[in-house]
Formats: sequence, C-alpha cells, structure tokens
Amino acid sequence: MLIELKDIHREYTVGGELVRALDGVSIGIERGEWVAIIGQSGSGKSTLMNVIGCLDTPTRGSYQLNGKDVSRMDDDELAGIRNAEIGFIFQNFQLLPRETALANVELPLVYRGVPAKERRAKAIEALQKVKLEPRMHHKPTELSGGQRQRVAIARALAGTPSLLLADEPTGNLDSNTGEEIVKLFEELHHAGHTIVLVTHEPRLAARCPRAIRLSDGKVVGDGPGAQIAFQDAPRPPIAAPHPGPLPAPQGEGA
Repeated sequence: MLIELKDIHREYTVGGELVRALDGVSIGIERGEWVAIIGQSGSGKSTLMNVIGCLDTPTRGSYQLNGKDVSRMDDDELAGIRNAEIGFIFQNFQLLPRETALANVELPLVYRGVPAKERRAKAIEALQKVKLEPRMHHKPTELSGGQRQRVAIARALAGTPSLLLADEPTGNLDSNTGEEIVKLFEELHHAGHTIVLVTHEPRLAARCPRAIRLSDGKVVGDGPGAQIAFQDAPRPPIAAPHPGPLPAPQGEGA
C-alpha cells in the first residue's frame, strides 16, 4: 500500500465556529493506481489533497505514505517528504517564466543536490517521456498551454517520485488540449506510475479506473471512475404530463 489514511480529521476554527473540512476519511491507494478525488466546492477534496501532498497535517488520524508515518512530521520533515516522494502538477503550471523548459524540469533536482550532469540527463529523459524534447530550450511564454502542462508533468516525473499528485490538471486548457493531457496520464498510468488526480469535473474523473467522491468532508463513494463520477450528477426533471386542450365551454342548458 503506497497511501494509507485512517480516520483522518482536519478541523479549523473560523470566526469562532468549528469547521470539519475532513471528517473521518479512511482510504488506501495501491502502487500503480490512477485515482480521481472528486467533489463539489466545500466537499473537502482540496483539504484531502493538501494532506496527501504533505502540505498540511491532520488534526487527528494516521497517514502512511510509502511506509512512512507523515501525519506527525514537522514542517522540515514534510518538506523532505514532498521533495523525495511527491511530484506535483498544478492547474496553473507553476513554471518559472524566465527559465527554459529544461531548466524548469531540472529545478526539483537542484533542491535535491543532484550533480549538474546527472540533473540534465534526468530532465531530458523526463521531457522525452512527455514528447517535448524538441521544445526544451523554449521559455513558457513561447509554449502553448498544453506544452506548458507537459513541462509541469515532466518536472514532476524528473525526480522519479512515488506519487504524482495532480490538481485540476486540465482546468486551464481547451477541450482538445485537455484530452491530450488525459491521454498522457493514461500512458503514465500504463507505465506504472501512481497518480492521484483532484477534480470537480465528472468527465475527467470518469476516465480514471477508480474515483473517490467526497461530500461534507466524508467519503460517500469509492469505486470505478465511470460509476462514481456521475453518482451525484443532477438529473433532468421529470416533465409533467401535458393536460391536452381544455374542453370548450358549454352554454347554459346544453
């Protein structure tokens, strides 16, 4: 088991009121799975993403990531786990605008202290995986939205993380480009990568083999993506039967 969360709670106090952003979440994700976490605004999916990504710690409960208990780590320890274990992919790409695609992909390896020659080789290999090697010397402003997201995915891959964590990865892309990115995720999944994708889009979640639905901080669905993605989708109202033409009024004595 790569990810194991047991009875996770995350509570905040806002204006003197207790907010239960996560209310007893227990899930497990195996290595090599591709899982969508879906829910409407306020469902707790962003909080769960922050906990899984070691950007936040639970109020109580246990979180094991790749055999390590991260639920009780301090900020420095969590930063080390994020750098070693997790590749982040964001909706707005989070690329350095003045650096080339290659330099952006190298960045997490710089933080790890990887020697320059090895760093360059790993970054080029990651760009090859996302079919963007020909554009590696271009800056983000010289790339399309889809190409920028491919750079972001290559950056996440460069450090060979245990987990790829994607937050609305197609949110800033048109439908055709978004489809290209989804197909890239499919290829990465088939290559053995573990992917957790956070989205509010049922159509995106339905493409994942498994989806977990949250509502009010609780897991309310966990199963095949195509089934869970649409379980809360609004249904069209049932039309009332048409009464037909009203009978013509009849005169008195008729």
